[in-house]
Amino acid sequence: MARDRWHILKEDGALTLARQLPARFDLSVSTVIPGGAGLHKERLARQVRQDMWRALQTLRGFAPVVRVSEVGADIEITAGGAIAGPYPKEDATTRLRGVLDNPNHRARWTRHSQIKRREP
Repeated sequence: MARDRWHILKEDGALTLARQLPARFDLSVSTVIPGGAGLHKERLARQVRQDMWRALQTLRGFAPVVRVSEVGADIEITAGGAIAGPYPKEDATTRLRGVLDNPNHRARWTRHSQIKRREP
């Protein structure tokens, strides 16, 4: 399988990065990055997806999905995805919440997703 077979859906100030279509959230956790509306959504989604995968890769049949949307001056991130079959919902939700609430992850995501403007 090719390295970058991800579906990117863009709609009304939001971007969804999904492994499979249709994108489905059997498991999801959301967070908000205050003042993040100026961040590059695709870069942010890819960073979140990488950290989420590291935390949840042992879930059998897991297909990650990350949705990044502007809410005023903020960015809302919804992370999770589709899971084929039964899974430990409480444990998976706790691990995913730990990823999204981790201040080191959030700082790295923000740094990596800043749009650099060129000087004329």
